[in-house]
Amino acid sequence: MSDSIKFGGVTLDCPNAGELATFYAAITGGQVTIPGDEWAMMTCPDGRDICFQAAPAYEPPSWPDPASSMQMHLDFDVDDLDATEALVLAAGATRYELQPNDHCRVYADPVGHPFCLSTAQALQEQG
Repeated sequence: MSDSIKFGGVTLDCPNAGELATFYAAITGGQVTIPGDEWAMMTCPDGRDICFQAAPAYEPPSWPDPASSMQMHLDFDVDDLDATEALVLAAGATRYELQPNDHCRVYADPVGHPFCLSTAQALQEQG
């Protein structure tokens, strides 16, 4: 028996699992592989999964708010911030007014989870 641990993915609380899975599938070019209102999973083109579970008392995090935590956020590597921004806004994301730097942009998904689009990976590869 092995005692190794392998990361399997992340699950986000939300009001409706299927709706949020559909949003993330749309912005990543992935697909909803397990649909459902209570629990759903979407698979990104690279094979990584993001899962979603309904939480009746879900309240979105407040960011940026020094009295409240972001709780967690998802990072997505992109080549073109402007083109990808247009895609996520059209899918239902909201851009935060505060932006931390010039290679990363922060958005809220339709239920308020922060996520970032970043060209930092490209900067590391150049550097």
